[in-house]
Amino acid sequence: MNSICKSAGTVAALLLLTPAAWAGFVTFESAEATPAAITPTRDAFRVAVGGGSVAGGAGSFGGLRREINWDGVPDVRADPNPLPADFFNVNSPRGVVFSTPGSGFLVSANSGLPTPALFGLASEFQAFSTQRLFTAVSSNITDVSFFVPGTTIAATTTAFGAIFADVEVAGLTRLEFFDEQNSLIYSRDALGAGNQGLSFLGAVANGGERISRVRLTSGLNTIVANGELGNANDDVVVMDDFLYAEPTQAVPEPSSLALASLGLVGGLAWLRRRRDAVQAAG
Repeated sequence: MNSICKSAGTVAALLLLTPAAWAGFVTFESAEATPAAITPTRDAFRVAVGGGSVAGGAGSFGGLRREINWDGVPDVRADPNPLPADFFNVNSPRGVVFSTPGSGFLVSANSGLPTPALFGLASEFQAFSTQRLFTAVSSNITDVSFFVPGTTIAATTTAFGAIFADVEVAGLTRLEFFDEQNSLIYSRDALGAGNQGLSFLGAVANGGERISRVRLTSGLNTIVANGELGNANDDVVVMDDFLYAEPTQAVPEPSSLALASLGLVGGLAWLRRRRDAVQAAG
């Protein structure tokens, strides 16, 4: 399958390929049959975000980038047991908390365990980084919210990328970014890679944009339990590695600060008038 690998040195071409509304983001994408074939795109995204290639504690790369590859999730938190939505902000603090309209999240079991690997769907999936995969349960929607790692302090990021497994039908799998006002600031469909193929899709802000929430839509079908799909017909897609810029504490926009300042000034003026009126009445 053809692939498009976009690096920071090809900004002009990127802006032609990226919808005008998303001109503040540089897109990296490819879709291929094997992990090795999409690795150059993943690596270009890493370089654009920064942080090197050697992970520190809690998936930290030089304090600039975080990664989740699911393979460190213990067996007791893997299929058939649910993964807590805040696992990667509490147990392994990487600054993300998940949510879904479905009933929770699953990380696939390793081979050799009683529960079949790859969600019991080995004919559909392969892993990018051996050997666990990730999915929402009974939903194709996963939302990612950001926090200062290990805290409840809301944060934002400037880049996010993910690897999707088994994107077969165009237009059903995508990334969407939302800012602190919950406005959509980026949207892109993942390239199709065919049965058992792998698709990388990520974007890096280059105009000061801040991402407060990421929505991943994975195909149209759902996984209900190991080996059990929501239906027998629609495209089922799951996820592997997540990569994102280090979450940092969210700060008010300058316009918000100005409005707050005006409100404070107005409030002080009202208090002075009230005080003067009371004194005059006395």
